[in-house]
Parts: sequence; structure tokens; C-alpha cells
Amino acid sequence: MFVAAAVSLAAFIANPMFAQSQAEGVKKDIALQLYSLRDMFKKDYEAAMKVVGEMGYTAVEAAGYSDGKFYGQTPEKFKADVEKYGMKVLSSHTSKALSDKELKTKDFSESLKWWDETIAAHKAAGMEYIVMPWMPTPKTVEDLDTYCKYYNAVGKKCKDAGLKFGYHNHAFEFQKIEGKEMMYDYLIKNTDPDLVFFEMDVYWVVRGQNSPVEYFKKYPNRFQMLHIKDHKELGESGMVGFDAIFKNIAPSGAKHLVVEVERYDFPPEVSVKKSLDYLQKAPFVKESYNK
Repeated sequence: MFVAAAVSLAAFIANPMFAQSQAEGVKKDIALQLYSLRDMFKKDYEAAMKVVGEMGYTAVEAAGYSDGKFYGQTPEKFKADVEKYGMKVLSSHTSKALSDKELKTKDFSESLKWWDETIAAHKAAGMEYIVMPWMPTPKTVEDLDTYCKYYNAVGKKCKDAGLKFGYHNHAFEFQKIEGKEMMYDYLIKNTDPDLVFFEMDVYWVVRGQNSPVEYFKKYPNRFQMLHIKDHKELGESGMVGFDAIFKNIAPSGAKHLVVEVERYDFPPEVSVKKSLDYLQKAPFVKESYNK
């Protein structure tokens, strides 16, 4: 139940260690991907938003857009609710895959019509970025190339509206397509840097057996946003190497850090707060990357 979750968070915040962690350093500019608290938002949207604000996150990345609304709220109300709890609206994960017909004909004008309303709603909500959170795994290089052209077209629409469009990876992009080139590299090389950026999920890059730092160096300034994620709470697995990532972050062009927690060792709200504390306390994480 949400009530039980709220009680557990209240107990966690009341812990002296919480107060100590808040007092030890400056509040860093860190956003939360709201998918991290997906069950809370389904049960009690208002209470969940309040919880996120009280944790100390400075911005949010939505994952609940549908039919012109965010989590069932109008764009204007969503923006007002985020700001009411001391945060700002940063970005949104929003997806529109191409149909089989569009892939075959390479005519994605129908999907682009969907983006017109979507972009308008995101602008009304105060978004700076729209991020495609996934894509169906392409079967051919030709299909992947069609997606690159599609992303360029969506990116152009976003740019014309004053927004930025990006793509968020998982692990499958680090496989070769038709035995040729790695999908992630193909996406980066065949999208226009002025129209498409990449929100690198550092955890999935590592799970794909690659190095975030090497990608920073290989494709400088393509990664305006980073998903900071671990197997569960940040820093718990020891596999991601956050210290190396942050010490070598400069070539990436990253301006925003977004925490995402998908699996938990604790109640979700506790895991999400622990992840923020990890970054707040980490000496290798700057106060802001957007200055």
C-alpha cells in the first residue's frame, strides 16, 4: 500500500543519518526518472510527487505521457505540481515506434503527425527534452537506417518547437546488426548531432559489455544527458565504475544527470533516496554539469 510506503519513507527521513547527509554538502543538481516510483505514481500521484520533492531531487524526467497528458494530468498542472515541490520539469520518455508498413515504405508521415500533438503537450509542460526510451530491435541495417531518418525528422520538429530530442539506450544496441556494425554506433553516426542527442544509460552500456568512458571519447558532445543507474541502488553492485565515469565525463557533453532505479533491495522510495545520497556524498560528482 502507498500509505505503508509513505510511512517507511518518513521513518527513513527521520533517521539522524538522513539529516547528516543533507547537511554535509551542497544540494547537487540531480533529476529523477519517475519510473523509479512507478507504483507510487499509479496509486497516489500527488503524494508521490511530494515524496520526490522532499527527497531533494532538483528535477524530474517523466515516464507517464499519454494522449496529451502526463500521469493523467494536463501539461500545465503537471508542470505546476513539479514546481510546487521545489523541482523543475526537465524531460520525458515518450515513444512512438514505426509500423511495419512505415518501415517497408519508409514513409513515416503518420507517425510524425502523432508527434505534433506530443511535442505541443511537452512544450506546454515546460519540457526541455523529449527522449525516445527504446526502439524495437531492428532486423536489418535498412530498418535501422529508416529509424535514423525518422529520429532526424522528429528531432527537426522538436528543434523547431524549441525542444531537444534524444534516444535512450538499453543493452541490445551493443550487438552487431547483420554481422556488420554495432547498432549504437550506427545510430550515433547516422543521426544529425544538431537534431538528435543520446541519453546514455551507463548501466546498460556496461551490461552490453562496453565502456561509457570510451564512448564519451569516441563520440564527444553527443551525450547531453546521462542515466545514472546500477543493478539496484546506485553503487551497490560494484560493476558500473561510477568514479571512472564521472572523472572522465567532460568529453561526453553531459549537462544533466538522471537517476533511475528499476530494482530494489528496500522499499522503492528508500532505494531512490539512497541512490540520491550516494551521488550527494560522492566527491567525484560536481554540484552541476549545466553551468
